[in-house]
Amino acid sequence: MIYLDYHATTPVDPRVATKILQAMTTDFGNASSLDHEVGDRAEAAVKQATRHVADLVGAATREILFTSGATESLNLAIQGTVLHLEQSGIKPRIAVSTVEHKAVLDTCEALHRQGRIDLIPIPVDAQARLDLEQLEQACASGLHLLCVMAANNEVGTVYPIEKIAAIAQRYQVPFLCDACQAVGKIPLQFNEWGITMLALSAHKFYGPQGVGALVVQRGYPLAPLLYGGGQQRGLRPGTLNLPGIVGLGEACRLRMAEMAVDEVEIGKKRDHLQALLQAQIPDLVINGDLHNRLAGNLHISIPGIPNSAVMARVRHKLAISTGSACSSGVEAPSHVLRGMGLAEPVVEGALRIGLGKFSTDDDIHQAAEILVQAVQAIKQAMA
Repeated sequence: MIYLDYHATTPVDPRVATKILQAMTTDFGNASSLDHEVGDRAEAAVKQATRHVADLVGAATREILFTSGATESLNLAIQGTVLHLEQSGIKPRIAVSTVEHKAVLDTCEALHRQGRIDLIPIPVDAQARLDLEQLEQACASGLHLLCVMAANNEVGTVYPIEKIAAIAQRYQVPFLCDACQAVGKIPLQFNEWGITMLALSAHKFYGPQGVGALVVQRGYPLAPLLYGGGQQRGLRPGTLNLPGIVGLGEACRLRMAEMAVDEVEIGKKRDHLQALLQAQIPDLVINGDLHNRLAGNLHISIPGIPNSAVMARVRHKLAISTGSACSSGVEAPSHVLRGMGLAEPVVEGALRIGLGKFSTDDDIHQAAEILVQAVQAIKQAMA
């Protein structure tokens, strides 16, 4: 099996796995148990991991809240903001791009259906790019929260987060950035750019599944969604997931050191795979912003060839996807491709290929051969 679904999840770096095992066995402990040295060591490990997370995204350690992953982080950011404003008698106005992850869209749509927020959609063009003038108009109209992702999880389009943060600051609008697909792949500067909240998930950059963080600007008011032991300033209580946090921290440390070199190599492999496919499939369409996309992203469509037919032929040899892992098995077409206004044959023929640091040249050549053979066989069967 050739694995090219790195946007869904990444394999854990063996160096990260070693740290996790150590935290589960020899260096275990409850970071809140400060009556003995086992707890002290656990607390020190959490503090070290916090520094690594903060360093990677350009934040202060006091701004890091550990969660179970980006979905929880985004819910805490959005619902925590709404709850705080409701306590002051304010009905929030929230603007979101139409291609956000479902963790953002479904949360906001649920709050909108409940009559608790006014929801303002910000559309994208056929490359999934935002019109910054439209975004500025939305901010100027008066918002309580702006939600824009750093990079799209399907087509890989990278957004100008520094410019977006500057616009939000100009109108004093809090800015939530879902950076799940971007952290560890492109540089981010939380404090320097003036981002209010940022969500990340370890398993998108060679860390373990089930752990992430919400970075929250100091002084920004959030109401907690959970109540318990008062850990993490009461904003996200519960016993800290020591092995997960240690793994997240080590993954951040490694990406800080290796990201720049790795992403260049990943981009070269992606371009090579793209060229191989285009040479053998003349009607191939590349989706997204080709000038501003994640290095490992290759989102293709083969008009007239349903993606389900391709997947049926390759699924035992090649791990790719038809879209977001969170929407896998859902019959409805991708909301991202719909939001881009792509033609029906392009939407129906869409495939998401994700490369990562462990993708090899041999993987690329074999994947191209598998896909080309599948497409040719389908075309012959349809002739």
